[in-house]
Amino acid sequence: MRRPHPAPAGGGRAYAVLLVLTGAAGLLASWVITLDKFKLLEDPGFTPGCSLNPVVSCGSVMTSDQASAFGFPNPMLGLVAYGTVVCVGMSLLAGAAFPRWYWLTFTGGCLFGVGFVSWLQFESLYRINALCLWCCLAWVATILMFWYTVSFVVRHAFLPAPAAVRDFLTDFTWVPPVLHIAVIGMLILTRWWDFWTS
Repeated sequence: MRRPHPAPAGGGRAYAVLLVLTGAAGLLASWVITLDKFKLLEDPGFTPGCSLNPVVSCGSVMTSDQASAFGFPNPMLGLVAYGTVVCVGMSLLAGAAFPRWYWLTFTGGCLFGVGFVSWLQFESLYRINALCLWCCLAWVATILMFWYTVSFVVRHAFLPAPAAVRDFLTDFTWVPPVLHIAVIGMLILTRWWDFWTS
């Protein structure tokens, strides 16, 4: 006998607000990077405002091959993806409830997002050798929305998990994203330790 699927669920106000804020942060970052990318195309000598030094150099990141991973500028994908996150968050604030397939699809999108930014983080640190502050904002936003969405689908039984995992994500939802962001921060710190301490 098959277990019935969980009933459609809406998110709590805190989760909905988190989606709106992280989606808006990612949308802002994507918008600014897109505008700067257009300016770079018009004027190869243009220096983005967030190019502060050899390490924090948005221009170096924007002109890299990795900045167009799918054949078009990455922030164009962000404009669509983060805009969708904002729409989901606003729908939840309005009282919407979504079925299991919707939440699993949304979680899959968040998983793709965090996987993509993880690849970009590696490329930025060890291949491009530069950081983009707007990209860092998008990274943090994506990590937060991913872990809080995973917590949501596990706690509502949309994604099967042991009871211990459900209990942990209920009581300590904030731990995975904090640890994740801390690891990225530590990698950035150690990658350019000589620069930061000179």
